[in-house]
Amino acid sequence: MDYREAIDWLFSTQMFGIKLGLDGSRRLLKEFLAYPAHGTRVIHVAGTNGKGSTCAMIDSIARACGRRCGLFTSPHLIDFRERIQVSGREIPETECAAMLSELKAICDRLETYPTFFEITLTLAMRWFRECKCDVIVLETGLGGRLDATTAVPADVCVITPIGLDHMQYLGDSLEAIAAEKAGIFVTGKPAVSAVQDAVVRYVLEKEANEARAPLEFVGEPLLGYPIALAGAHQQWNAALAVAALHRAGAPLNTDSVRHGLAHVSWPGRFEEIRPAVVLDGAHNPQSAKVLAETWQAGFPGVKALLVFSAVAAKDIAGILQCLAPISSRIFFCPVATPRAVPPQDLATCLPPDAPPHEIFDSFQAAFAAAQSHNSPILIAGSLFLVGEARAFLTGSAYMASAQ
Repeated sequence: MDYREAIDWLFSTQMFGIKLGLDGSRRLLKEFLAYPAHGTRVIHVAGTNGKGSTCAMIDSIARACGRRCGLFTSPHLIDFRERIQVSGREIPETECAAMLSELKAICDRLETYPTFFEITLTLAMRWFRECKCDVIVLETGLGGRLDATTAVPADVCVITPIGLDHMQYLGDSLEAIAAEKAGIFVTGKPAVSAVQDAVVRYVLEKEANEARAPLEFVGEPLLGYPIALAGAHQQWNAALAVAALHRAGAPLNTDSVRHGLAHVSWPGRFEEIRPAVVLDGAHNPQSAKVLAETWQAGFPGVKALLVFSAVAAKDIAGILQCLAPISSRIFFCPVATPRAVPPQDLATCLPPDAPPHEIFDSFQAAFAAAQSHNSPILIAGSLFLVGEARAFLTGSAYMASAQ
């Protein structure tokens, strides 16, 4: 298969949906010789908010330390290959196509067909092995205990702030969700966590104790280092990233940390893609609250023209409760995924004191209407929307995905 054919096949496997469990990943990793090589340090990151930013910081600092680092994240914003990077470079199309062709042959003969995420993880792990990565950073896709990434033996486990999200899969309480996230802990291996609510901290401590995994909570933000990502919360993510790399034995020093944080890149997270046009993937109330605070710090006294969309099973009312106060007008639009919530239904989730809103049948129409008001624009509510917007604003080909 060429690259386009390979990607079409891979995306066709999304029809199998999300299947939580480790057996499929373990089988595929073994069949494809994709487990990490001896001596490679694996850092596994789970949590509700800040996973991607923390992973990006770990990767950037590790590279500043002279390490060859593989980075696995999801979802992509524009191009599938964003999910799999080595030393800051996406997997080349030719290698991606060749490996997916091999994987298809394996999948076709298995009794249970692997999922999109299992195949993507296995592709990434084989590429990291062939590139002889010293460090591998894995972002969980969903939860932790039964997420495909947990099939990869980790040397350090990281927990970012935990909140209520993906409740249809992980449980309807902070305790249940925390237990699922803590499922990444590995017996005898160190774990580091962000500051958590008291009930979450107790669950993490209990699960770490049972796994005999030494657990450390990061107690203060990392100050004194310029960070290329906007928002005061990134100082906490930076502290978590440094703690994880320390536990992984990276040769950290002031210069490597400073360089790594100053050059970290994580598109779509309070990214000013054009002057006064900001993209942010806030998709739950916790991240929306942080977004509102970051907007007020970056645009003091100025309200946003909010272009908004969201997908099903999200607390849309909770997100809008946080974003409406910083908005002067809201432009609802659909997003290119089967899970999209119709714009008319999004509007019913507005709080009573919300600013005026309008409904559009596409992002392009909503953005054009927002531009006509000549004020700063905030595009938020879903990473799928951010990806579509970023592709449109940069003139890139958008590769829509359901996962």
